Amino acid sequence: MSFARSVPVACVLALAVLVAIGLMLPEWAMFLTTMAFAKGMVALGIVCLMRAGLVSFGQGLYFCIGAYVSGLMANWTGITDIFLLSALGIVAAAIVAAVFGPLLATYRGIFFAMLTLSLSMILYGFLSKLSVLGGTDGLNVMAPTFLGYAPEGRALGLALYVFTCTIVVVAGGLIRVFFDSEHGLIALAIRDNELRVEYLGASVRNEIAISYVMAAILGSLGGVIAGLAIGHVDPEFSYWTTSGEFVFVAILSGYVSIGAVFISSVVLEVVRSFSNLYFPNTWQLSLGIFLLVVILLLPNGLGSLLSRLKRKKRSS
Repeated sequence: MSFARSVPVACVLALAVLVAIGLMLPEWAMFLTTMAFAKGMVALGIVCLMRAGLVSFGQGLYFCIGAYVSGLMANWTGITDIFLLSALGIVAAAIVAAVFGPLLATYRGIFFAMLTLSLSMILYGFLSKLSVLGGTDGLNVMAPTFLGYAPEGRALGLALYVFTCTIVVVAGGLIRVFFDSEHGLIALAIRDNELRVEYLGASVRNEIAISYVMAAILGSLGGVIAGLAIGHVDPEFSYWTTSGEFVFVAILSGYVSIGAVFISSVVLEVVRSFSNLYFPNTWQLSLGIFLLVVILLLPNGLGSLLSRLKRKKRSS
């Protein structure tokens, strides 16, 4: 089967499996998975940058933009359709990323990481002082509708879960195609030696800017879903600890496999939830030990483990 056909088929099968699993999950597990997938979307954006050798510590900026745009539009204009809110969040994030992307694309290493972090913290400080948006308390968000369908209770959680799975599968398929395209392969070459990429005629700055805009769009989608799932948004969406959590997921997954990003996000969310439940005073320690063990055993992330399994299947 050709690559062009295999990706859509894999996406359809993955969506069918995820929806079938969701029908059997209790409400708390459905919510946890929805939040994990939303955060996984943001981490997938960081993976796009990691392939070019960069790490953003400020993806909370776009996570927060998506959440606040959807919340404000729902509360102030009465627009509650999740598809329209997602589109508005994408547009807002793309505009901001188009402004900062070309500037940030000229920096590397710690300078890129700190500049992205500073932008995220500027938004946090701005929202914290803006009383009309609730200040540090944030604001509640109206429940979303789905093309006129307004579910309640478990039906709402299931509808949001199915929507999230659909977005995850579609985004994952498109990013897979992008990774295997000319631009995606150039990003890997930039990671190895950007000077040679320039000699070959490609623009390193443009390629990094494209990856940054893509990461912003994925981050805003994650913010829209998270804000609507929680029913509340606040400046913490843009705080540095939130951005750090996305980086943890990206490091845990590695930049090889897209599926590993969402698996890592679910694993991290489960470990954190149960650590908080059984070790309420030391759950951060438990989470840190878990991350340390995984990084020591799998320095290239969970994606490298999946790649090994695929190679064994092909060789056998």
